[in-house]
Amino acid sequence: MKLADTFRENATNCSQLADAATSRPAIARYRRMEKAWLDLATEQDWLDGETDRPPARYVA
Repeated sequence: MKLADTFRENATNCSQLADAATSRPAIARYRRMEKAWLDLATEQDWLDGETDRPPARYVA
């Protein structure tokens, strides 16, 4: 399994935790974590040569 796929699985887990959370701070925390994992997956795809387009933070 590619590292980016593992990151996407982690994002999915965070999404599920956010859906099950009952407090706003917990929901927000899990959503931030989900986004961070997805950003890491996008960056890893780029580093692995899976995409020609660099992540947004690398574009000037």
